[in-house]
Amino acid sequence: MAASIDLEALRHRLKLLRDTGETTLLENRDGVECPVCDEPFDEVLETRERTRTLSADEDIHLCLLRERDKVLLFTHARVGGLP
Repeated sequence: MAASIDLEALRHRLKLLRDTGETTLLENRDGVECPVCDEPFDEVLETRERTRTLSADEDIHLCLLRERDKVLLFTHARVGGLP
């Protein structure tokens, strides 16, 4: 498993959905693998905010990667009830 991920290097494979300056939401358009579980993720939320409130659907599996200056949250849609 990768220890980190370079989202800037992968931007051509991801679609920007939202960018507030402190938080960025990107959609995976090309099967990029999650650095936590090695499975392709659906979206990644990158934030430098100290606090953040999130709402998640119960059919979503989450992976969290904490880097020195940011936190990345990867979402995976559950298929067939698998985690």
